[in-house]
Amino acid sequence: MRLVLTWFINAVALFAVPYLMHSVDVTSVGAALIAALILGLVNTLIRPLLLLLTLPVTVLSLGLFIFIVNGFTFWLVAQFVEGFNVTSFWAAVGGALLYSVISWALSSLLLKDADG
Repeated sequence: MRLVLTWFINAVALFAVPYLMHSVDVTSVGAALIAALILGLVNTLIRPLLLLLTLPVTVLSLGLFIFIVNGFTFWLVAQFVEGFNVTSFWAAVGGALLYSVISWALSSLLLKDADG
């Protein structure tokens, strides 16, 4: 049940990003649900490998390169999901940052004290 709620929270966060950033577009709730699901899978399966491969650059940039990796995964999902569009790579970096903040805020409000 918690996994489904987290997926729904991420979809709502993704659906909210275009209202704050016009270079990201989500055309429907279905596109937001699919994109949130694929973003979750990419962040679980591909992002750790990308972080490992870019570890030297991340260390040299004092961790700032992680924003680039997050933007790349956001942009990559936008390339595959119809109805989820990002105009440029740098828009994807900003969109990924905004998506993370909204998702974190919603999760902290709606999922608080579920573990203990």
